[in-house]
Amino acid sequence: MKYDIITLFPEIIKSYCSQSITKRGIEKGIISVNTHNPRDFSKDKHKKVDDTPYGGGEGMVLTCQPIFDCYNSIKKIETKEKYEFIMLSPQGEKFNQNIAKTLAKKEQIVFLCGHYEGFDERIRLALKPREISIGDYVLTGGELACLVLIDSISRNIKDYLGKDKSAHNDSFSDGLNGLLEYPQYTKPREYLGFKVPDVLLNGNHKEIEEYRRQESIKRTKTRRPDLLN
Repeated sequence: MKYDIITLFPEIIKSYCSQSITKRGIEKGIISVNTHNPRDFSKDKHKKVDDTPYGGGEGMVLTCQPIFDCYNSIKKIETKEKYEFIMLSPQGEKFNQNIAKTLAKKEQIVFLCGHYEGFDERIRLALKPREISIGDYVLTGGELACLVLIDSISRNIKDYLGKDKSAHNDSFSDGLNGLLEYPQYTKPREYLGFKVPDVLLNGNHKEIEEYRRQESIKRTKTRRPDLLN
């Protein structure tokens, strides 16, 4: 998977991607992460990329020219089925595990991260990005949302986690039929008076599987009853 991120703050992306599993995924060649700064394409002598909104109002709006030229400079996969262009926006469709799994089948994703009061509308009209939101709230910029998508999508790419079964029983996964994950325990057997359930210690895998399924149902019913529907 090739990720290309259009961002005014590339260091945010680079810092995160230099750590942990994402770093290993890059080193193994399973994913690549490239940043592209619209300021490098601005024709303004001060490398300005925003301006005041027509009609008045607070804040600044990202202008067309730097965004268009930056986007057009990125080498893209020509096969439409293998490519996706995503704008991070609170107005977009809400991201979920099904979208993550679908996007993991692509070969290249270009992300457009916004800042300030948003984009000149002609960026939407002409470039026609798929708009995705990570929730009903507003962030200062799209970089954090972009990293959320990269992390979630990459977990669904073969060999990214080392053991592909690692994600099989995560919350919302196929292994749990969309339920929340069951409680997990490790050593010691007792801590602060809380004990590991006996069923997890008896070695009976059928009983353990049934216990975990019932705990997933119970947790989902309590915390996310909407998922049971």
